[in-house]
Amino acid sequence: MSTTTAPDGPLLLTQKRIWIIFSALIAGMLLSSLDQTIVSTAMPTIVGQLGGVEHQVWITTAYLLATTIVMPIYGKFGDILGRRNLFLFAIALFTVASIACAFATDFWAFVIFRAIQGLGGGGLMILSQAIIADIVPANERGKYMGPLGGIFGLSAIAGPLLGGYFVDHLTWNWAFYINIPVGIAAFAIAWFTLRLPSKKATKRIDIAGVVLLSLATTCLIFFTDFGGDAAEGWTSPLTWTFGAGLVIAVVAFVLVERRAEDPIIPLELFRNRTFVTSTGIGLTLGLGMFAALAFMPTFLQMASGTSAAVSGLLLVPMIVGLMGTSIYSGIAISRSGRYRKYPIIGVSVTLATLLWMSTLTASTPIWIICTMLFFFGAGLGLIMQVIVLVVQNSVAPTMVGVATSTNNYFREVGASLGVAVFGAIFTSRLSERLNGTFSAFGASPEAAGQATSTLDPAALNALPDQVRNAVVSDYAESLAPVFLYLVPFLVIALVLALLLREIPLSATSGMVARGEAIGGEEAVRLERERLAGVAASRTTAPHGPDVPDAPAPLTDPAGAPHRSDP
Repeated sequence: MSTTTAPDGPLLLTQKRIWIIFSALIAGMLLSSLDQTIVSTAMPTIVGQLGGVEHQVWITTAYLLATTIVMPIYGKFGDILGRRNLFLFAIALFTVASIACAFATDFWAFVIFRAIQGLGGGGLMILSQAIIADIVPANERGKYMGPLGGIFGLSAIAGPLLGGYFVDHLTWNWAFYINIPVGIAAFAIAWFTLRLPSKKATKRIDIAGVVLLSLATTCLIFFTDFGGDAAEGWTSPLTWTFGAGLVIAVVAFVLVERRAEDPIIPLELFRNRTFVTSTGIGLTLGLGMFAALAFMPTFLQMASGTSAAVSGLLLVPMIVGLMGTSIYSGIAISRSGRYRKYPIIGVSVTLATLLWMSTLTASTPIWIICTMLFFFGAGLGLIMQVIVLVVQNSVAPTMVGVATSTNNYFREVGASLGVAVFGAIFTSRLSERLNGTFSAFGASPEAAGQATSTLDPAALNALPDQVRNAVVSDYAESLAPVFLYLVPFLVIALVLALLLREIPLSATSGMVARGEAIGGEEAVRLERERLAGVAASRTTAPHGPDVPDAPAPLTDPAGAPHRSDP
């Protein structure tokens, strides 16, 4: 892919150019967030038709595992090579994997294709956040949380509705067909509007660190997955093989990073108190948040007896809550420059809501479930974007990408652990109860096992009333207690939020601080001079090439101001 560095000097970050670049980021985020929300309501049907109900946790785990592995890679490579080409690659990979998912006919093949989607989705998430830090100062970045929150909210509302419509009226495959035109459009928008400088690596790339970090992450997820699996369990030799692999990979990774010329995750980050506290909040929040979100649509469809389309509508209150508090906190932080109180309030609200959600039963009124989801979303909206802003503001401009990706990496590790451990608890309890239910109604052990593995909403509705009511109770009694198990992790997140320090927000964007761009009033002035020079050259030399005047070079890019918190 071609480089996009302008030949006539540093990039001029005028407000117009910032919004043009921002449009490309919105397109990429729309692609990623729309896919995840569509799949959430289609998942019960997908696993039922592909014969993997007892293994459905792997669909979410595979995506999160792949996303988690590549986050530090995208973050670091973006810092040293530039972010444009990586962003285009992530869009292309995500779109191609969506096509493969749409045509999958085997459960485990589908899981593999979802993992490949995660390899692209991780890049879209990290690079979008890092590019915003590159072009917008921290003290103004909150204003841009609103549009991003709006896009996430739009896709989070449209996704479940589309997913439910596809399941009810077409096929689940359409949940992935739709990514094809969206992906092509996102790629085209990014190709023509994402104008950022490309770079060349000046230090040896930390390949050993990449490999060891990937191995450690994989061993961690497999250790928790097999440990929580009824067939293996925590006493299984296979489970502890992955546990031993995790310890070995982590120790080797730390030793390698201490000696690497340019480490994939610089260990000096962990001497930064603000970074460590914020990352700890992300880790514990990921444990509780994603475990709750991953299985709520299943609860709504199966335990509450709603269709896929209706379960999508029932998620709207959560998105309204998330959008409202995300937009509000972003604007408020930009005006006041203060952020510490928002994670404290957000974690408190989320914690209280999880306690409330642990009381869910099959007979809980729908309006109460919607109220729970509203407060759950409102709590998350006060935390997620704010934590990323805090991390980016606490490090040097040259480390924005790696700090952003490392923070997100630990949040995704928490998410993967939460989904794996608590998903395994849920599916283990569910399979045991369903087998007992079908056996009690006269099914043989083999028939009960087959009915359990292929159960989806359509099959549930076809059962006799007495059997259907028993199955609905099985889902409610299997899932509701899981919310209570998540509470201790949110308590830890609250303690960390109380310990979070507040430091002044930087007034300089990352690219300006690194000497790669000019911003503010100076950028506006130079843009006017550039346009005037182009117009003059066309008048005086109509047959020659346009050669605009080059802006004066930056005299001290290394000394540009930034906030640090050692």
